[in-house]
Amino acid sequence: MNSTKKKIMAFSLVTAICGSAMSLSFASPAPDGKTDANVLANTTNTNAEWTAFQKKWGSLKSDWTQISLAPGSTPSSLNFAWYTKTGFKPSLKIGEGENMAHAKTYNARQSEVKDEKDQNGDTYNANKVTARGLKEGTTYYYTYQKDENTWSEPEKYTPANSQSYSFVYVGDPQIGSSNELKGSDSKEFYDAQSNAVMNDAYNWNYTLNQANKMTDGQAAFILSSGDQIQTTKKKSPGKKASISEIEYTGFLSADWLKNIPLASTVGNHDADNPNYTYHFNPANMSTLGTNNVTGGDYYFTYGDVLYLDLNAQNSNVAEHETFIKQAIAKNPSAKWKIAIVHQDIYGSAEHSNEPDITNLRYQLVPYFEENGIDLVLSGHDHAYSRTKILKGGHSSDDYDQDDFEDELKKDLDAGDQPATRTVAPENIKEDSTNPKDQAYLTYLKSVFDEDAIQNIDAKSDTVINPNGIMYVTAGSSSGSKYYDLVPRQQSYIANRWQEDVPTYSVISVNDDALTLNIYRSDTNEKIDTSFTISKGKEDLAQLQSTIDNASKELTGDYTKDSLAQLQTAIDQAKTLDTKKNLTKTDFANAIKSVTDAKNALVKNVHEAPKTETPKAETPKTETPKTETESTTAQASAQTTPAAQSTAPATAPAASAKASTKVKLSKVKVSKIKAKVYTGKALKPAVKLTYKKKVLKLNKDYKVTYKNNKKVGTATITIKGIGKYTGTKKVTFKITPAKAVISKASKTKTGLTLKLKALKQVSGYVVTYSSDKAMKKSKSVTTKKTSLTIKASAKTTYVKVKAYKLVNGKKVYGSSSSVKGY
Repeated sequence: MNSTKKKIMAFSLVTAICGSAMSLSFASPAPDGKTDANVLANTTNTNAEWTAFQKKWGSLKSDWTQISLAPGSTPSSLNFAWYTKTGFKPSLKIGEGENMAHAKTYNARQSEVKDEKDQNGDTYNANKVTARGLKEGTTYYYTYQKDENTWSEPEKYTPANSQSYSFVYVGDPQIGSSNELKGSDSKEFYDAQSNAVMNDAYNWNYTLNQANKMTDGQAAFILSSGDQIQTTKKKSPGKKASISEIEYTGFLSADWLKNIPLASTVGNHDADNPNYTYHFNPANMSTLGTNNVTGGDYYFTYGDVLYLDLNAQNSNVAEHETFIKQAIAKNPSAKWKIAIVHQDIYGSAEHSNEPDITNLRYQLVPYFEENGIDLVLSGHDHAYSRTKILKGGHSSDDYDQDDFEDELKKDLDAGDQPATRTVAPENIKEDSTNPKDQAYLTYLKSVFDEDAIQNIDAKSDTVINPNGIMYVTAGSSSGSKYYDLVPRQQSYIANRWQEDVPTYSVISVNDDALTLNIYRSDTNEKIDTSFTISKGKEDLAQLQSTIDNASKELTGDYTKDSLAQLQTAIDQAKTLDTKKNLTKTDFANAIKSVTDAKNALVKNVHEAPKTETPKAETPKTETPKTETESTTAQASAQTTPAAQSTAPATAPAASAKASTKVKLSKVKVSKIKAKVYTGKALKPAVKLTYKKKVLKLNKDYKVTYKNNKKVGTATITIKGIGKYTGTKKVTFKITPAKAVISKASKTKTGLTLKLKALKQVSGYVVTYSSDKAMKKSKSVTTKKTSLTIKASAKTTYVKVKAYKLVNGKKVYGSSSSVKGY
């Protein structure tokens, strides 16, 4: 997005000349920041890669035939688009594995790339293919024709598991934006454009490589919130459509884009040139939302998520509403709905308060809320922000865009010698007596949407069953341009960040939760806490299990007061199922309340029946019995002692005891030690004890294992049988195998190490020191099995351990023994 700040110098000059009380001034805003690839390469130790890219750029920049991959309608399909010179119709092949077994050949659908010629006068066609029938977890290789005699080198693609996956979300690559020259038909402009594209493309490639590492190469797709390139057709020399082709070449040259689909969004820099539609092949493109140049809204599904991508360069929000409803009607089983729109309708940098942006907000948001959107992703402002959960935002202040721009210029004026900064100055103060200033401040307050903020524990990193929507704005993913955060942080903002560093996001998806993590690409460090939006299924299941177990005690022989307390706790816990905007703490408190009330049950005390001492009887003179009487008495004498020996008073208690079931919740399960990855399913034994008695497998319980083969966390489900009832889950870690240094040799400046290649490993941490105890040591992380470390000591002591990235976290294996070299 072009900043309104560019106009300020002229504005300041005019006011200086026209105002008699003012001296001539060239005050201007702080200049927009950007990332120099030379600096990035130096700070990230990638100078060799940057040098190689510069050499490659000379021939690459004229190649318009870079391919793009895009998500298909579902994970079983994949969309392709690429250019070829006119004169032939190309094909694409895709098959399983490197040998491309069972390969299918697709003939491309072609369309003319209108009004464009390259520097040699050649014209082009756009080619599009949709590959179908792909299986999740299967690795495919594809190759496509670049001309009649040339096929591309095969590239691989693996559809991710659609039930549990992550995707990478990026904002405004805007390749070429670091070019400060305006569009003119001159060598100076074209040279500057080429150098800027080379700079931005390298940084963009670096960010994607970092995201690839963070997701361990397992991300399902990349989602771009718009402005893939910088130069619009309107501002191109001679308004030529082809001027931005070098920028698309730079954008599509990123290594990872050959192996992962990218879902692009139309930004304002893409919107006036049809070459955007030639380079990308979105699924389910609609005629609704079209701006008649770059197509309309589109959607795709991945697992339980419906992704709704809006072309907000069309301001007809009624069309967007119709599109949203139609897409949802076609996908009624979608459990999650994510909308993508370029403009940051709830952002926190320079454009976020513009009336044009906030007006779009108040038109779109009601449709998002009515249709159950869970998350809205945007870009446009080149600075990261995350909102609180919002619902029902509205503004009662009608403010003119021109008036806003005039006041904004004054508010952002950085003085006669402006320097790059990350938060804009705040020149207009609350106590200003200028009516225009007060109107401006009143407008700002009205669009902070304090009434829309949902009441949620501010310290919580999870919101369960939210009654509203979270809005996220991505920062710049390439560093081609940064905007400053506004000085007055909006009330609706939960967190924001701008340090003029490229960023990216990883969003993890499963049936129950969406989890957002944001990283700076230079160090891969988080710039915000993880935040999760949950449907609460797991929490509700745990709560329901607690309620069910406690409810069984309501028929027990307990005091009236303690039963009443338990009933109250259960009734209150049940209401969580209907409440919105909950946190983990709410469920933990409810579970604790029910559990405490259950444990506080008091047994009724019953008095033992009184036993009377037999009275002494006066001896009676025995009357002789008849034969019949004698027989009856004898039988009675034989029967009574036997009956008494069975202790009839205790028999019912013994019978009840024999039929009592023991809940597994009362059974102790011994902790299971971490296991080392072997490539086989690991099934460690579990030890269960109840009152010092060791339970027996398949007599008292049975077990099932899940996720017990790969590095990570495995789950054992224990189910009671016989006299034991209920289920219990325990986990154990599977760690990478122990790392081994297979070879080491000294060099003039240190050591060259060869590590044993291990499976289920993302990388290795090599620790080295000049003392054997390694009290003062250094560490280096590498994905390679060969590396050289700098060490000047006579003997260098080294150890190594492997790690595997699992859901963005490192799981470490055991360290090798310390060896001296």
